[in-house]
Amino acid sequence: MERHDFGAAVRHLRGTTDPASVGLPVGGRRVPGLRREELGDLAGMSADYVRRLEQGRSHPSAGVVNAIARALRVGRADYERLCALAGYAAADGQVPTDLGPGATRLLERFSDTPMLVTDAAMNLVAVNSAFLALEHWDLTGDRWEWNVAWRIFCSPFAAFQQSAADATSHETIQVAQLRAALLRYPGDASLAALVDELRSRSRRFDTLWRAPRPVTAYESSATFTQSDGDSVTLVGNLIAIPGDDLAAVMLTAAPGSRDAARLVEVVGAAGGQAVVKVGQSGPG
Repeated sequence: MERHDFGAAVRHLRGTTDPASVGLPVGGRRVPGLRREELGDLAGMSADYVRRLEQGRSHPSAGVVNAIARALRVGRADYERLCALAGYAAADGQVPTDLGPGATRLLERFSDTPMLVTDAAMNLVAVNSAFLALEHWDLTGDRWEWNVAWRIFCSPFAAFQQSAADATSHETIQVAQLRAALLRYPGDASLAALVDELRSRSRRFDTLWRAPRPVTAYESSATFTQSDGDSVTLVGNLIAIPGDDLAAVMLTAAPGSRDAARLVEVVGAAGGQAVVKVGQSGPG
């Protein structure tokens, strides 16, 4: 890559970084983002060197790339992009599990919509109180049970039912996500172990892994049964959160339907935190 591509990426990230997110005061700024001097201080380099990097007049070392990424607190996807633009491999190949600000805002702003967030290995990272109101996942269990793909193929929920077509779509999405994750994180031993375990335990997973189907839409429908015996049918849509390499699943009902009314009733009766972080990341 040309040096100016790396410089442009740094300039963009610096200009879109919230000063408060890196511990800097917000007031008295004429333009958004960080000043070059601030990035230099955080990364341990001079403002003039930051300027030369951004202008493509200097090529960074791998250490400089890592220092800039740490200073800006970028997500895994942006970090890997900086490394690629500078001509280096990323420092490690582990699936990131941190709940970034983008995912947190999504959970907070859609507090009346059941939502869960997973990492690239499909491990549960966080949910909102609306999701807990469905009484679908009690957030307990052994290591593998915190993984969405594992629950689908090896330990399905009794109160979660899908038609054959929706189940196939759901399974196809899980396999596609894990295949993509293994390509991005070939050095993550836990992710590789998860895939091996799924292939050993589930003939269905192994079949789809060896002959994957194309994903036509990142959504499927399911019926959730509550403890009172009533149920609600919702459509789950998978939404990528690229900066942190996370994904959110939003569960919604058809507008004006009986399910929409039931969802309002179920969520309205629930309380608790808008964001519930999962304390165990699981195998990835």
